[in-house]
Amino acid sequence: MIQVTQIFKHGQRTVLDLADGNRMELLSSPTEDAYCVVMGTIPPGGGVPLHSHPDAESFYVLSGDVEALVQTTGGLEWQRLVPGDFIHIPAGVKHAWRNRSIEPMSALITCTAKLGRALQEMGQLASTLGSEFPSPAAIRRIAEISEGYGHWLASPEENSAVGIHLA
Repeated sequence: MIQVTQIFKHGQRTVLDLADGNRMELLSSPTEDAYCVVMGTIPPGGGVPLHSHPDAESFYVLSGDVEALVQTTGGLEWQRLVPGDFIHIPAGVKHAWRNRSIEPMSALITCTAKLGRALQEMGQLASTLGSEFPSPAAIRRIAEISEGYGHWLASPEENSAVGIHLA
């Protein structure tokens, strides 16, 4: 079987608009066996709640200013990231994101194809619901998808304890 090169042209890629203005653009196919590449954007005031998953992921910050809640030898700590910074989050490690700046943050994300498929499935759900997201039913469905992929999601109390206040 001949392997062919894939080109994903701007304007022809899958774009998933998520809750709170977060956005993902799939730069490679999550059906690949090895990895998936995603362009992620967190708007000013946006973030991603505390979670973990059994797959590693890496982020290269392209623009903006963001804080990542990361595991250190001293426990979970917020770290500021700016353009040019790179962060690798090992499999199973708890992490979160928040953008306290006035500019959107964009990052190039590489992850396993499995994590890419999970992100795509959650993103498609959020995109199809539009203004209905995040309804209680949609949040339950995101939790079910996450559980199916082996992800852990923090409770509202656990998020509040690290400075993330969910609506």
